[in-house]
Amino acid sequence: MAGVRFSLLSRAVLCLIFLCHGCLAQLYPQQPLFGGGGRQFGDQSQCRLQSLHAQEPSRRIESEAGVTEYWNASDEQFECAGVAAVRQIVQPRSLVLPEFSNAPRLVYIVQGHAWFFFFQLLSSLSLPPSHVLCLRIGSGIYGVVMPGCPETFHSFEPSHQEFREERPGQQRFRDQHQKIRHFRRGDIIALPAGFSHWCYNSGDQPVITVTILDASNYANQLGRKPSKFFLAGSQLREGWQGKRVQGQEEGSAGNIFSGFDDQILAEALGVSREVARKLKSQDDRRGSIVRVEGGLQVVGPGMEHREEHWEEQEGAVEEREREDERRRKGRRGEKADINGLEETLCSMKLRENIGDPVTADFYSRQAGHITTLNSQKLRILKYLQLNAERGHLRRNAIVGPLWNINAHSLIYCTRGTARIQIVGTGQRLLFNGQLSHGQILVVPQGHAMVKQAQEEFEWVAFKTNDYAMVSPLTGRTSVLRGLPEDVLVNAFRLSREEARRLKFARDSETLVLSPGRPHEIKIVSE
Repeated sequence: MAGVRFSLLSRAVLCLIFLCHGCLAQLYPQQPLFGGGGRQFGDQSQCRLQSLHAQEPSRRIESEAGVTEYWNASDEQFECAGVAAVRQIVQPRSLVLPEFSNAPRLVYIVQGHAWFFFFQLLSSLSLPPSHVLCLRIGSGIYGVVMPGCPETFHSFEPSHQEFREERPGQQRFRDQHQKIRHFRRGDIIALPAGFSHWCYNSGDQPVITVTILDASNYANQLGRKPSKFFLAGSQLREGWQGKRVQGQEEGSAGNIFSGFDDQILAEALGVSREVARKLKSQDDRRGSIVRVEGGLQVVGPGMEHREEHWEEQEGAVEEREREDERRRKGRRGEKADINGLEETLCSMKLRENIGDPVTADFYSRQAGHITTLNSQKLRILKYLQLNAERGHLRRNAIVGPLWNINAHSLIYCTRGTARIQIVGTGQRLLFNGQLSHGQILVVPQGHAMVKQAQEEFEWVAFKTNDYAMVSPLTGRTSVLRGLPEDVLVNAFRLSREEARRLKFARDSETLVLSPGRPHEIKIVSE
């Protein structure tokens, strides 16, 4: 009888598990919103690298008001990581025309506008004493058009008929569009695949951005090469290739409207054939970055008087955004990832600043600091399966040795120079050299790396996992410290004293290591 009861109980438990699993599969599907539920794996031989090297852009395309530079996406290092990279320089008062791509992307603002802070309140402003005020000089703005979301920015002005008694209160339409967001130096901007976006530099200095596109993401169904689709302008064809395709003339390729018949396009959009022909931009040679005479006129808080606009400190604004995100999480629960279009898409935060040292996750006064950005801080990264890191090292300071547990990494140097060594499978030294300003170095998953600043060194790293993890070989959280002393003694033929010193020599530091005893720890290149 006991056996029968146990059998019935076992079956009941199995049925309950099955039912719960089915319910969870409906609540938390494998493919999240935006389609970024993981990465596609192609031929594994793509990551059998014999060497690595720091790379600069291989292709430069000039536009009327800026430059777009492409790294060679066909290079074996980029193919191993499944990503592509592009850098843009946008001149003041210039617009990057709307476009979208077949892969999710992360954009880092290397150089942007400046902020001037004022700690003394002006008597003419009736603001509480706790407010710190700043004057924003020429902020940059960008927009992302999210399918299905409403146009929440409106502008109306009274019409002349308002003063007629028969039609009081009538307003004349000016414009309405989706939300406009500001950006500044140090921002990471997350853009899902297929979402059209544009950007405008309203500052007095060039804006420089570095972007990576995750071509191996499941959101991309066109293969392991990225593609750009332009909504406006007339673009060059060969941006992603390292060199011009033989027999193909370098020239304009038009935009997404170019291939349609004029009459069909005019009927579908409800415009004249002349307007339809203008949409094709067949005679437009300005490229993808154009100059805006007189400045861009858009709807938004403070947009009408940008130069004189006063507002609260940017940090306070970001803190309110984080508080709103925490409240949304609390309402829907931590595990309710998808709960309606408005909560997960239309109001989702796309930007986070990692350039401020105050937000550092690892800090050493002698060595420098590192700031990480994962899906816990910026929720959209969970759907894009991407991650970012920004770091600063003082002269001779060290990061590593360590390896990436679950992600490839692309390191872009924003300032200075560092000596880097990377060891791959088979314990082969794949890279032993310098990474300098403007260069990118790919570090494949599981490859051990150490970097030492030769001068003040700053970088931003993009990683192919929303919760990328590293395993250090030294410091408080190192794998060596986690091993028993006797294992170290027998594995490396060390004395007890040497094993203890190996485990605890950097006991007070984590990831960022101060340049102590440089004659012993300095990295020497071949």
